[in-house]
Amino acid sequence: MTISTLTINNLRNILTAELLPSPGVNFIYGANGSGKTSTLESLSMLGLGRSFRSHKYKTLINNEQDSLTVFARLQSDNGVVVPIGVSRHRGGDSTFRVAGDNVNSAAALAAYLPIQVINSHTYELLEGSPKSRRQFIDWLVFHVEPKFYPLWKAAQRCLKHRNSLLRRDRIERLEITPWDVELCSLTEAIEGYRQHTLGLFQTEFKQLVSEFVAVDNLSLSYQRGWDADQSYTEHLQQSFERDFQSGYTRAGVHRADIRIKVGRQLAVDILSRGQQKLLVCAMKIAQGLVFYRQTGRRCIYLVDDLPAELDPQYRQLLAHWLDKIGSQVFVTGVDKETLLSSWQKITDVDKRVFHVEHGTVTQTDM
Repeated sequence: MTISTLTINNLRNILTAELLPSPGVNFIYGANGSGKTSTLESLSMLGLGRSFRSHKYKTLINNEQDSLTVFARLQSDNGVVVPIGVSRHRGGDSTFRVAGDNVNSAAALAAYLPIQVINSHTYELLEGSPKSRRQFIDWLVFHVEPKFYPLWKAAQRCLKHRNSLLRRDRIERLEITPWDVELCSLTEAIEGYRQHTLGLFQTEFKQLVSEFVAVDNLSLSYQRGWDADQSYTEHLQQSFERDFQSGYTRAGVHRADIRIKVGRQLAVDILSRGQQKLLVCAMKIAQGLVFYRQTGRRCIYLVDDLPAELDPQYRQLLAHWLDKIGSQVFVTGVDKETLLSSWQKITDVDKRVFHVEHGTVTQTDM
């Protein structure tokens, strides 16, 4: 899918904007605070139901307005056009629509419009909490394994009920057994999907990362969230008293993580800030490659403030790989020429330039 038209109303300082993006690369430039990132946020709304910067959607709505809307037409590789739209209101109401029908969750949007974001927060993959890395894993599993999301939702519900029982003053072991049985079954299925998808990711990542980060003994490993030598059934049985004392389920798929190391040490403790930036870029590109190879579709990349994140040599390397996987790209920066220079060696892709000033978005010449 690529976005062929984009309409934005009342999102931050953008009162109204209409864009006809290129299916290739879209450069968005302007002064700080002009609305460049807000333009990317509108795309994030369509793919995630929220901004990539915050879950607080009310801050997205223009101060003088009661609601915001974002609308786009998506065009598939075979020419099918799918309209998609999001509306958010200060009162809390939200509407998500795809192909003229209401959909009831942001997950439905994500299935139609897979979005990858590269910005300053991307580096939380290395230095952030395990939750950031679980979300990284599960983004890919969600998009390549259609049965995963219902299982994940069911596991979250099961954990909620189990934890509620664990917080009681007293509990009989038999009371929690039905939830343990269901949780173990769900865990086995979720773990299988994660392991399989991560194996696909590892293949792409290993081939790609050496081009971005020339570091010996760099490795990525998966930790499933409980002792590798135990089945989850055995773990729950042995940890019941500790879970009861804690008042929650201490281990499981909700505690999974990935470890990125150089030798025996965490990469975040060894690599320079520049190397960390390149590493997470390689991870994001590898995700896009797996997604394409497994589904035949391409995700859309939003790259916010590219010149601030990478030096010229590696901006060109990132541009090369984004071009190689054929994704539609939206990239922002303060200076037009600096953005264009990153793609100067790539001549066979359609490029369009948009200037943003005081919330007004205008297409300009190259």
